[in-house]
Amino acid sequence: MPTSLEHLARREWRLWFSAIVTTLLAGVALLLSAFHGLFLASGHFYEITAAQARIAAFELLLLFNGWMVYRQWSFRRAGRELRSPQSSGVMNANSVGADIQDSFRIDPATGLYTRASFEYFLGKEIARSRRRNLPLSLLAIQLDDFSQFSQRYGASATDTVVKEFANRLRRVSRGADFAVRLDPGAFLLALAECSLNDAKRVLDRFGDLEMQICGEEITLTHSVGWIDYKPGDVPADLIRRSEQLLHLYGNASRDGAAKARGSR
Repeated sequence: MPTSLEHLARREWRLWFSAIVTTLLAGVALLLSAFHGLFLASGHFYEITAAQARIAAFELLLLFNGWMVYRQWSFRRAGRELRSPQSSGVMNANSVGADIQDSFRIDPATGLYTRASFEYFLGKEIARSRRRNLPLSLLAIQLDDFSQFSQRYGASATDTVVKEFANRLRRVSRGADFAVRLDPGAFLLALAECSLNDAKRVLDRFGDLEMQICGEEITLTHSVGWIDYKPGDVPADLIRRSEQLLHLYGNASRDGAAKARGSR
């Protein structure tokens, strides 16, 4: 498996280059088979007819195309694994280079990316979106009344909720998506090759988090918004807009809680 997404992209370009060269050579062979004068001599075991030459060129071309389809499939699968937080290969320091090996860690509380690794892979996705003109969206998710929940149930229950919500993120996301916990109750989910309509379909798979905490059945809701990549954006731009949106959600949640206490 390639040691990085850049290495994988280089191998994919080499594959396409070899495909072009092979196609050109096959075309030359077919063109030469039209000149029957090249096949008039006889009496040698290695000589073939023009028809046999054409058939051989077609068979070799078919074999190469089959091999190319397989390699393309294996490259795409490797790319999904490299972008997936569950892939141990992505988190292996040797797979991304010694210069960033200390930055690539999984958040032990959630099993999601740390902010440093999230920004790195977000930069990769931005470059790929810019190069191939692909959509890229981020889901900003804020757990409602999270601070009040933490104060009421304590740190242990809070950790349990955060882990369960991180598991929910992994279940609803696709293999190429990746997530990070920005703040205690705030998460980002990067959706590669995902337009606004695709992001809405991912949102449809979300639901309220129902759990039993301290013998009590609770339902924890969340607020979700999305941020689309715009030409010229860098990871810091997308994360800044996400944080601004999450800040609004957090303020709205605190204001709602304060009004509820005031009405009692």
